[in-house]
Amino acid sequence: MKNKLLTEKKPYQKTHYFWTVILLATLSACSEIKTRHTSPADQVAKALNLSGHIEGGYYKRTYQADHRNFLETKNGERFLMTSIYYMLTSESPIGHWHLNKSDIMHYYHLGNPIEYNLIHPDGSLEKVIMGADVMAGQKLQLMVKGGIWKSSRLLNGSYDYGLISEAVSPGFDFADMTIGEEAYLQHQFPQHKKLIEQYSQ
Repeated sequence: MKNKLLTEKKPYQKTHYFWTVILLATLSACSEIKTRHTSPADQVAKALNLSGHIEGGYYKRTYQADHRNFLETKNGERFLMTSIYYMLTSESPIGHWHLNKSDIMHYYHLGNPIEYNLIHPDGSLEKVIMGADVMAGQKLQLMVKGGIWKSSRLLNGSYDYGLISEAVSPGFDFADMTIGEEAYLQHQFPQHKKLIEQYSQ
């Protein structure tokens, strides 16, 4: 009888055990649903360890030429070259107007095409679509020289993201980047007023 009393679960123990099982099952189901519903963009961002960028979208620096001598520029020393991943998503589909002092080569990788708007110093506008459909004129590479205003947007497609890489020379430094102010850009380039408004922060 003594052994039976020791091994038999009392009513409150059975109730506690029952609700513990229910709670664990619920948490497990929620975890599975969350994992199952994680978007492709979230999965890519997690795999590449991307974080938010000031101009919009997400990025991660993947390389800097720290094994070579620095370059002397008007704004100080810079790496010879740096490189990043850059991604636009359906939740952050716009790369807002900005200008870099360095030259930037863009390389298309995955996902939906990305449209670039480039305003050159003389006010001329250039539109380029980066994507995999080269037969339709999409570009796998895009060079944007320093001093050109740039904005970008994710186009519609089968994915919720578009992923590229950028190689920057001299190496990127936030001190060399200017975020476009809408009023200033519209004053400088009144012929592109609507476009400037559309892609300003």
